[in-house]
Amino acid sequence: MKFFTINELTRSSTALRKKINNSPTEEVKNNLIELVDKILDPVREKWGKPIIVSSGYRCPTLNVAVGGAKNSQHTTGEAADIHTVEDTVAENKKLFELIKSMGLPFDQLINEYNYNWIHVSYSSKHKPRKQILSIK
Repeated sequence: MKFFTINELTRSSTALRKKINNSPTEEVKNNLIELVDKILDPVREKWGKPIIVSSGYRCPTLNVAVGGAKNSQHTTGEAADIHTVEDTVAENKKLFELIKSMGLPFDQLINEYNYNWIHVSYSSKHKPRKQILSIK
């Protein structure tokens, strides 16, 4: 974990506001470390500048509170929603295309709502699906 921290991947303004304990278990921490080591750090290294994690781990209660999918990989520490520091459609699209081109073992790479953010996931528990999706 070179560029990201567990704190950064578990921070949630919704959890703070609603007093939800979003502390990860050891298994979730291990999943977050793998996500960073296999996906996020290599992307950050290649991108050459900071990447913002807007949503990482979400405990089941927090996942419900934010309207997350029932089977979300966020609840296992295997996914992160990210965006560029500039947070523009153009820059987020460049980041998405970079991730797509790097040959990383991601499970899912999702363009969310015209590059408002990028969802990326990794799981060591199964072969990566390498799904590339767009949600409108």
